[in-house]
Amino acid sequence: MAACVEEMDYEILLSRRPINECSKFIQKRCREVYFVDPGFKILGLHLIGVPPIPIGIEDEHVVIIYVKPCHGAFVLKLPGDGEIERIRSELKKS
Repeated sequence: MAACVEEMDYEILLSRRPINECSKFIQKRCREVYFVDPGFKILGLHLIGVPPIPIGIEDEHVVIIYVKPCHGAFVLKLPGDGEIERIRSELKKS
């Protein structure tokens, strides 16, 4: 079953912005950034957008771009919930 962002504990860092602006925001804000292709699954969510899609790690949180059709792209900060170690082990840090 797919996860629902609305049921998660999240903080909106940037809202209703173009995807490229969200990408730059994550790259500037987070010291630890990994890049993935569309469809990468994190916290039960499949990421969509223009590759490469950044995932930021900030303390025990992940920072991602979330695209909501008809509303634009958002940058969300979510608790890592075990995903941080998986990201670090599977992906190359840029």
